[in-house]
Amino acid sequence: MVTLKPIKQEDFKQYIIHAIDDYAKDKVASGNWSEDEAMDLSRKEFTQLLPKGEKSEFNYIFSIFHDQHIVGTIWIAQKSPTNKDEGFIYDFIIFEQYQGLGYGKNAMKEIEIIAKELGMKKISLHVFGHNKIARGLYEKSGYEITNITMTKSI
Repeated sequence: MVTLKPIKQEDFKQYIIHAIDDYAKDKVASGNWSEDEAMDLSRKEFTQLLPKGEKSEFNYIFSIFHDQHIVGTIWIAQKSPTNKDEGFIYDFIIFEQYQGLGYGKNAMKEIEIIAKELGMKKISLHVFGHNKIARGLYEKSGYEITNITMTKSI
């Protein structure tokens, strides 16, 4: 059974270090940022989105548990104070050793329940094009593609 619990401060400290690094790497891999600027830009984005860390208003960061073990993290936010019925999943991680075991699918179901309780009627997310596993999970969970950006290096 998968449950979501608000992230603890000590877990958030570990999460944010890895999240900033992973996001920078994904932005470089997708061709959006250069390696030289990626870490600074990633830190800046996370600081803007989470000015008060895990206690930032309109942001809800959860540890994903299977039994008593943390298997990942999911972060959902209300789009804005004036648009509380729309949510956005900023990050979703299932730790590598737990991938492919159904925890991701179940965590997506749980976040939908929480989103409804928060008054959200719609959830959006971004997925990097090179992340085919995540794209497959989101499509199986009922998410539809709304935009596609394509790039060609010349």
